[in-house]
Amino acid sequence: MPPPEPAVTVIGVNYPPESTGISPYTGAMARGLTTRGFRPHVITTHPHYPDWRVTAGYGQWSRKEQVDGVSVHRVRHYVPSTPKITHRFASELTFGTRLALSSWRKPSAIVAVSPALFSSILAAVRAKLFHRSTPFIVWVQDLYWLGLTETGLANAPMARMLHAIEGWLLRSADRVVVIHDRFADRVHADFGVPRERIHVVRNWTHLPPRDAVDREKVRSERGWGDEIVVLHAGNMGVKQGLDNVVEAARLAADRGENIRFVLLGGGADKARLQELGAGIPILEFLSALPDDAFVEALSGADILLVNERPGIAEMAVPSKLTSYFSAGRPVLAATDITGITANEVRAAAGGVVVPSGDPAGLLDSALELGRDSTRCDDLGANGKRYRETVLDETFAIDSFATMLETLITGDPAHEVQTAKR
Repeated sequence: MPPPEPAVTVIGVNYPPESTGISPYTGAMARGLTTRGFRPHVITTHPHYPDWRVTAGYGQWSRKEQVDGVSVHRVRHYVPSTPKITHRFASELTFGTRLALSSWRKPSAIVAVSPALFSSILAAVRAKLFHRSTPFIVWVQDLYWLGLTETGLANAPMARMLHAIEGWLLRSADRVVVIHDRFADRVHADFGVPRERIHVVRNWTHLPPRDAVDREKVRSERGWGDEIVVLHAGNMGVKQGLDNVVEAARLAADRGENIRFVLLGGGADKARLQELGAGIPILEFLSALPDDAFVEALSGADILLVNERPGIAEMAVPSKLTSYFSAGRPVLAATDITGITANEVRAAAGGVVVPSGDPAGLLDSALELGRDSTRCDDLGANGKRYRETVLDETFAIDSFATMLETLITGDPAHEVQTAKR
């Protein structure tokens, strides 16, 4: 009789059907583990991101379901209508309390997805108390302390407290999985996590492969003519600093430029941005789209935009980049020119980097790039090649699975790929 499949308890605030942010990666990883000899069990919340409102049909105190062959236990937690920092802390703590009191079955390994920091802390405490011999892994998608520091949401005393809490969490883990080599450097330098306990697994695109998109047809259906279409997709929140895009659109309208800025998605800041941009004829807001329509919109645009608030440099790798690269269109990144996002765009040779917080610079770069169709095609092809090689889903999940097998079995033959020294 073959040995039973190792059970892996996965803990995270976000999970499909949420279609943006961390959720697609957690969902794809759990699905991928089922085909690699593992039996994942996910404890998560009801879908609520990025609109900070529980999706219709969800919201029960407790709900168990199968999602793509994965056992999922959803618990109701506090969802703030406005994600201010104290409200987010409370939200994470309520989820952490619920998961700490939930059944974890008998896991062979425990994976906590961070953020959220405070729910991961409660998971770590329970793991230490009741699952001492079970490998505990923290999968870092964003660096929590750094994020609140770079966005200016945490004062100095709060930042020191968060640094201490996050450091304890990461040092307590048997393995810290990060999504970029520069994250590995920060985790080692900022929190003192030994290099041999850091494992790099790059994120990938969650969008399914599809045939080439008829760009002209998509543009016609969207009402996009011969103007340069600059599209920003994903969450509209503090980190994105999208006032910069609204002001670039306002400047372009005042100058009579043949360009259109499109903000696609949702988020806590969307209503304010719509009010700020009211009356700008070349600024368009689109609601979140299903996967196929989303791919078409990305492919139909001329330029795909990453915009980050000034001061954002090291806290996260924008998840939208993997989808952007897959679309084969050039990326324009308005960000810290020395930061991790700029580094990723340059590594892919897939786009252009301009300083954040400069609407005129953003507009001028978009116009220059959009008028050079050959350069757009070349940059888009580079980004697609980078996605197909460096950001491959199969390789990423294989690497994660090998790491889990190493920790569960203790077999030295399964070497873990640690972060670069």
